Parts: sequence; C-alpha cells; structure tokens
Amino acid sequence: QVQLVESGGGLVQAGDSLRLSCVASGLTFRRCYMGWFRQAPGREREFVANVSRGGYNTDYADSVKGRFTIARDNAKNTVYLQIDSLKPEDTAVYYCAASSDYGQAFVYWGRGTQVTVSS
Repeated sequence: QVQLVESGGGLVQAGDSLRLSCVASGLTFRRCYMGWFRQAPGREREFVANVSRGGYNTDYADSVKGRFTIARDNAKNTVYLQIDSLKPEDTAVYYCAASSDYGQAFVYWGRGTQVTVSS
C-alpha cells in the first residue's frame, strides 16, 4: 500500500520560510517522479514543482520560481519543498504526489499539509 505523508506546514508570517517534507512508503521511491501541488480555498489544485528520479532535473510553476526549491533524498524516501519569502497568496494545502514506476503521471497522493501565511 502506497503512503505519502506530508509534514512541515503551519501558520507563518509573510517573508518567513518553511520546509515541507513528504515521506513515501510502499513504492520504489527512486523509480518515481515526485511532485508538489497546492490547493487554495475556492480554487483548483495546481502544480507547484516536480523533481526527476535522480533529483537532477526540476520544474516549477512560474508563480513560485525563485522562492521554492524541490529536492529529494532517495536514501530516505523523502521529497522536500523549501519555501522562502512566503506570501499570503501561498496559503494553501500542499500535497505530495508520486508517479508509478518509471512513469511521469502522478498517480499517488498524500493527504496534504496546511500552510497559512499571514500578512
């Protein structure tokens, strides 16, 4: 059974930083693309960032480039999202996602971690 468990969210002030973590189990982590998505109140879930299997290639939504950094540790089955210079519009539930083995579509999802940024 695949499980993705996010942590690291919280209530912060604008300008602060957070590091989100997602620990995966029940899959062969090094074979999976990993990503982060977010969903703000009243809005659809949107792509934030992804990272390739080896961790060498990353992609970001335009809205977060330069402030968010995705990274993975295949030895720990963990993917991270470093968020700097937080803005109130970053307030959302952040979800971790994983592809199937050697796939690119995200098929596994975590339950999310809430990030709330006050101005």
